[in-house]
Amino acid sequence: MKKRFIILLCCLSLSISIKAQSFGGGMILGLSTSQVSGDNLGGFKKAGLLIGGFIDLQLNNAVRSQMEMTFIQKGSNNPNMNENSYSDMSLSYVEIPLLIKYQQSRTIAIEGGVETALLISASDNDIYGQISANSSRKFNRTDVSVFIGIDYFINQRLILNSRISNSILPIRAHASNTTFQFNKGQYNSVMSFALHYILL
Repeated sequence: MKKRFIILLCCLSLSISIKAQSFGGGMILGLSTSQVSGDNLGGFKKAGLLIGGFIDLQLNNAVRSQMEMTFIQKGSNNPNMNENSYSDMSLSYVEIPLLIKYQQSRTIAIEGGVETALLISASDNDIYGQISANSSRKFNRTDVSVFIGIDYFINQRLILNSRISNSILPIRAHASNTTFQFNKGQYNSVMSFALHYILL
């Protein structure tokens, strides 16, 4: 009887603790600008869509943890396409960022985390259209990145988020299939700008 009472008391305490946690959530809508390191093209010239949602948990007065699920477009763009130029890439992912936010002031929060993305579509295009897939240079199915960002609170429900991320694993091999030290292939680099609308 005593053991049952202790177990019941522990379960009740855990339930109260969970209810006391401050969960939240909302929607994300924005734009991504990206490039691919190692494709011989420079600049964040590939524009794409960023849309999804998030849930977060208040850990203390200044710190929140957050998980997101988003659809994001990445890749590279060659604005001067010709017969002798490099191709451009269009990549679409379902991405799950995990992050920690630190509330620096009433209007500013800084963040950092890691994100794992699943490739759902990819194309590599030159002046003649899509390049035939080369089995030795297929895009990897997953893209693992680290990122940092900043939030600006427009009001209590609307947040402007800016974020920069970079792959830590290559998204595919170089055309030459060569590697050098930490340079193992091509990598996504992304800057994103999004509005986060808090629903909960």
